[in-house]
Amino acid sequence: MRHFIVVLALFSGYPLLAQDAPDNKSRVQTLDQAIATLYDVISGDAGVERDWDLFRYLFIPEAQLIPSGKDKSGKTGYRVMTPEDYVNTSGKWLEENGFHEKEIHRVTETYGTVTHVFSTYESYRSKADKEPFARGINSIQLLYDEERWWIVSVYWMGETKEQPIPERYLPD
Repeated sequence: MRHFIVVLALFSGYPLLAQDAPDNKSRVQTLDQAIATLYDVISGDAGVERDWDLFRYLFIPEAQLIPSGKDKSGKTGYRVMTPEDYVNTSGKWLEENGFHEKEIHRVTETYGTVTHVFSTYESYRSKADKEPFARGINSIQLLYDEERWWIVSVYWMGETKEQPIPERYLPD
């Protein structure tokens, strides 16, 4: 399977950035490590550069990141991005403003090669903040290829007054 992914990546034009770096490989050996790395790599105080190569390393070549919710006019919609699109559209903002996303609850379902994680998060500007400025749920789909975990997609929605997070997705 690993050879298939490498061949696919080579023909897709997707960069194999730091694929074999031992410190990166250790970040995706378990499901917990892969999810923690996803949260860690986008988090940091203002002025702290993110490790975007590690971010890219988490995903399959065709991965999608999809925020959803209502726009300013109240219309429900979504935006589909590649990991590179996310780096280009959000990376500078994260580094300039400070952003820490913390998982507070998780529901995991697995069938064969398909793993789905419903990961409830809180967002902070700084680790020192006592109250989050936002909360929501990341729907994360992953694949384990018998060597490491790959993120296939992250589809998320922030909590709103109209759509509070259901109790079953919050810590006990």
